[in-house]
Amino acid sequence: MPPRGRPRSFNREEALARAMELFWSRGYEGASMTDLTEVMEINAPSLYAAFGSKAGLFEQALELYQRNVGLEIWEALKAPTAREGFANFLKETALAYSQPDQPHGCLVVLGALHGERGSEPACALLKKQRLGNAVKLRDRLERAISEGELPSSVDCDQVAEFYATVQHGMSITARDGASRETLMRTAQAAMAAWDSLIAVAG
Repeated sequence: MPPRGRPRSFNREEALARAMELFWSRGYEGASMTDLTEVMEINAPSLYAAFGSKAGLFEQALELYQRNVGLEIWEALKAPTAREGFANFLKETALAYSQPDQPHGCLVVLGALHGERGSEPACALLKKQRLGNAVKLRDRLERAISEGELPSSVDCDQVAEFYATVQHGMSITARDGASRETLMRTAQAAMAAWDSLIAVAG
């Protein structure tokens, strides 16, 4: 017996990738349903059938983004020392946020603004991801403590929050048109504070 229902007449992954690019460049609210169906080359019923809702589409687009974009940023944290890892983390952030062939900045930071009506589900997803990113930084610091690189008195949460905030700021300035060189200078300035930050945190 043949399967019931009509097969989808579009490539789901390609359509999702195009939606991801639109959300990345315009944000959740800035990407209207008309814009989404146009860029995905499908009609609204097909979008709802495949993704459930705009919020569902955004969630899956965010998952695609996390699987494919900026992986080198987090890979950089695996350097032999925490200081080198954080320096590489910021350097790779500057590179990733200024690629000429993709939207500048980061979907996780720029995807939705708190207070926009209808964007609550997207905001909650992005907040969870940002908090998760700060945890990755904290975990790297805790590893450095366990390996004897950093003193046990270092406040890992405080240091992680500082560098996560620097990264968020780099995303915003990249979207505003900051050059790669400017982003690199920001990264270097943040690392210049490493010793004093570790001392204060400790």
